Amino acid sequence: MFEAMTTDADIIARVTLETEAGVATLTLNSPASRNALSLAMIEALSGGLDALAASKDVRVVMLQAEGPAFCAGHDLKELTAHRNDPDLGRAFFEKTMQACSALMQKIVGLPQPVVAAVDEIATAAGCQLVASCDLAVAGPLARFCTPGVDIGLFCSTPAVALSRSVAPKHAMEMLLTGVPIGAEVALRIGLVNRLSADGARAGALALAQSIARKSPQAIRFGKKAFYAQREKSLTDAYELASAVMVKNMLAEDAKEGVAAFLEKRPATWGG
Repeated sequence: MFEAMTTDADIIARVTLETEAGVATLTLNSPASRNALSLAMIEALSGGLDALAASKDVRVVMLQAEGPAFCAGHDLKELTAHRNDPDLGRAFFEKTMQACSALMQKIVGLPQPVVAAVDEIATAAGCQLVASCDLAVAGPLARFCTPGVDIGLFCSTPAVALSRSVAPKHAMEMLLTGVPIGAEVALRIGLVNRLSADGARAGALALAQSIARKSPQAIRFGKKAFYAQREKSLTDAYELASAVMVKNMLAEDAKEGVAAFLEKRPATWGG
């Protein structure tokens, strides 16, 4: 378990970690704060990801939450408390936003795919957290919103992840109106991959397990290349992807996988 005290002495930011059959499950477990991204929660979740990044046994990470919300976004009580600082909170605001941005980039940079399982509401930076994951599964009651405009605080950092996950006009509608969208709309606009009538955890776990059966070397090559090429021109993207394909072809898993395909037998991944 990764935990730390927040500025509210009654709340401890907790993130629990369990691993089974190549799938690691990180659970946001601070229901009293609706799993808000206090600085302590950001650090706890970041610590969990750090623990998984170097693991050879973990092939997929599933991110879920306990309580009435997947994540309520930044901890507004914590941020507001620092308005009494001599600098009116500037230093703490900067520290929090930088830590949160680093967390989102850490998810993207993690060698393993990250699958979000969302059964409740994901608000503001909580929606950003979902959009930052490689894949997402929603339960029937899941909702997503970026309601900063309602309190005079445009969701500019959530917009970074959201605009890279859905079409610009869908992102702008969420950002400009703050109106929550349901699971079916989230699926239609591409914020989530699947809906699971049995709940997001069951659907996300099935998806994670299916990925965990694939070549871990290929997945690591592929995830890194996917995000790297997306920011490049078409020519540069193909140059990068071609170089990655060559490295991938020279890796042991590709040698084994191609041989197994030609020999019509199951592959044994070394990873």
